[in-house]
Amino acid sequence: MENQETKYLECERLWVFDLLIFVGGYYGVYTFLMRGGVFCNAQTANFVLFAIELGNMNWSKAAYYLIPMTAYMAGAFVSEAISIKLTKVKFLRWDTILIIVEILFIIVLGFIPDSAPYQISQIAINFICSMQYNTFRQAEGIPMATTFCTNHVRQVGIHLHKFFSQKSFANLKRSMRHLGMLTMFVLGGVCGVIGCNLLQGRAIWGAAIPMTILLIDFLHADLTNEKDRLSTLPHGH
Repeated sequence: MENQETKYLECERLWVFDLLIFVGGYYGVYTFLMRGGVFCNAQTANFVLFAIELGNMNWSKAAYYLIPMTAYMAGAFVSEAISIKLTKVKFLRWDTILIIVEILFIIVLGFIPDSAPYQISQIAINFICSMQYNTFRQAEGIPMATTFCTNHVRQVGIHLHKFFSQKSFANLKRSMRHLGMLTMFVLGGVCGVIGCNLLQGRAIWGAAIPMTILLIDFLHADLTNEKDRLSTLPHGH
């Protein structure tokens, strides 16, 4: 039987999700402060703003919010369509390939002038955030979102209630894991503010630091201890 250490793939480790949601918070702050006041890591706020503009009959402003929303849908569609095909790459997992793609996006976006249309960055970040959310689904058996917070807030409340009502420390541990994800998102956002104040549009490069850490770890796993598990799907897929 698989022991606890080998049951989960490297891409399912909790610390991996901590870094991913840190980047999610960073993206959210970056696009709101530097790229047109929209949230590209998740779409609920954009749908609200879209509804407000429709209600006020500001058709052009409403259409503006269709850009990030559509790009997010496209990211999910593309990641679902190509992930199975890319598993045919015999020495890298799709998760690793996605991290490489995301780092390349980050590097290119940092070179885009601040005077360029915001839609360029919005489309790109929406696209990669959606692919990331669709790819990384469970951390050590726990459903997790790496780009937004709503479900984590809900899960903290649910498992705290179960802890107090059932006196189950397993539920307390699970609640703390979701609270940890929320904390990492906020930390990412704080770092995003600092980066934007210092570097303006090039602050996006700050997101490449945690992503590079993940890439090194994933490459090591793919080429060594997980080279015989390249076709294994992560839990939740």
